Amino acid sequence: MPTKHFPPPPGVKAPPLSFAARTGDLLYISGIPGFDEKGALPDGFEAQFGNVVTNIRRVLDEAGGSFRDLVKVNVLLTRAADVATMNRLYAEAFGPAPYPARTTCVVVALPDPKMLIEIEGVAQLAGR
Repeated sequence: MPTKHFPPPPGVKAPPLSFAARTGDLLYISGIPGFDEKGALPDGFEAQFGNVVTNIRRVLDEAGGSFRDLVKVNVLLTRAADVATMNRLYAEAFGPAPYPARTTCVVVALPDPKMLIEIEGVAQLAGR
């Protein structure tokens, strides 16, 4: 089965990458920051988190999946102070339990200094 690539949404200036790539039953979702549909990056953490969720949902929908199909997620934050808020928002967006396996890291920086969060993941899409 050939690899299927999912491009960034129109209007989002992205580096040379696919937003996701599917090979076989696995969908690999690139690290998605909190840009909105016009490519703007809001100042607040909660707004950026909401945009990340919207963009992950769009990719999953295009591939025929949902948040329930995620098996592994990596969350990158630039501020340790956002961990508690991220956990609350994450539980709402990715729940109910059981949640995907997850790693959360606080990093020194992301590619744009205004980026506060980036999430990547892998989904199992068997039979779709």
